[in-house]
Amino acid sequence: MTNVEPRSWWQAPLPAMEEVTFRSDTVLSDIHLCTPSQRHLMVRLNGMGQPVFLSQFKFLWNQDSQTDSGAEGGDRGDVPTEETPAGMGSSGSPPGSGGSSEGFSLQASADSTGQEWVGAPLDEDGDLDVVRRPRAASDPKPAGPPRDKVHPMILMQEEGDILGDEAQEGSTCDVIKIEHTMATPLEDVGKQVWRGALFLADYILFQWDLFQGCTVLELGAGTGLASIVAATVAQTVYCTGVNAGRKVSSCWRFVACPSLIPDVGADLLAMCQRNVALNSHLTASGGGVVKVRELDWLKDDLCTDPDVLFSWSEEDISDLYNHTTILLAAEVFYDDDLTDALFKTLCRLAHKLKNACTAILSVERRLNFTLSHLDVTCEAYDHFRSSLYQLERLEDGQLRFAVEPVEASFPQRLAYERIQQLELWKIFVEPVTSPIASASTAP
Repeated sequence: MTNVEPRSWWQAPLPAMEEVTFRSDTVLSDIHLCTPSQRHLMVRLNGMGQPVFLSQFKFLWNQDSQTDSGAEGGDRGDVPTEETPAGMGSSGSPPGSGGSSEGFSLQASADSTGQEWVGAPLDEDGDLDVVRRPRAASDPKPAGPPRDKVHPMILMQEEGDILGDEAQEGSTCDVIKIEHTMATPLEDVGKQVWRGALFLADYILFQWDLFQGCTVLELGAGTGLASIVAATVAQTVYCTGVNAGRKVSSCWRFVACPSLIPDVGADLLAMCQRNVALNSHLTASGGGVVKVRELDWLKDDLCTDPDVLFSWSEEDISDLYNHTTILLAAEVFYDDDLTDALFKTLCRLAHKLKNACTAILSVERRLNFTLSHLDVTCEAYDHFRSSLYQLERLEDGQLRFAVEPVEASFPQRLAYERIQQLELWKIFVEPVTSPIASASTAP
């Protein structure tokens, strides 16, 4: 009898590239899930070995949309109608006016468990009853295949001229090209395109004057879509993300050889840089500049090491602190720890900025059935609302934070499915004015 030495667990052969595997922690963006039959051009493999696709998101210029996402049936597709472009020449809402809507209460959200908005229908067993959109309510002449047929067409490099021919039919300013992945582990979700980024981009295009000539900082920019749109009107946009490697414990195949651990953050920022280059024609006309930089929410200082990719120069830091007036963040509130880190970073930056600033946050309410509650909840959103409430109550004697929801009635300028669960929040940051002592109390 031959004795065979047992093979170590890390020596086990890895699955072949052509083998399709599914993991419980894989996340797929709704942007790609709801456009399943769209043709996707796979352009390369990134540093993690993940397929990278090139997608085109169409601008709805010279069109307006029925963006009543807050009303009944707001999850249906928007129907474009002819109108001149909105947002040109419109002014932004000043603090305390314009952006508020009835029905939003930070106090109520902080004291409740989210049941004020969770009107989820349940079946006779108490399970979530998913009500699907009836075909009769859809467009009788849809532009593409039915929404419930999932058969994506993956194009190879040599077939890329198919997309190129389609793009040449219209103006190059009609689309924004984004490289992205389609299904990733949770730690790599920034490499996908999310509805919240498109929703934020819509608002940027609507509030054109608010961004005109400004310096903008986006936190957790992901693929850089919102930063690119902001650069079409802003003067300088700092498109930032975390430049950190993956934890060894989360990728077992690299335990035996740590030197092979890929840098997930650098790969993401490199994707941002590629997307900026792909859309340079959109920003060139207005003179806007997008600078991709590292910004770690868990560190107090910016990285200035010239040997580190996407580090900050002294000129960048000076420009950031002296001129930034708008901060952006989209779809980064899916984890409580990340939400806490973002709000701490927001406060830290606000204290360093020379000017008063406005932060615009985009979030999507996502319903989940949790075993801890045995009910349909949205814990990540509840924590986000609680963080807003705590920020507004913060009193440090230097800055005042005013929080307002944004009415989601602005026109839709990008082609995607705008749903009623999408929300925008504004945080106005202003210095606290010291009270002037009266003559009777003055010494």
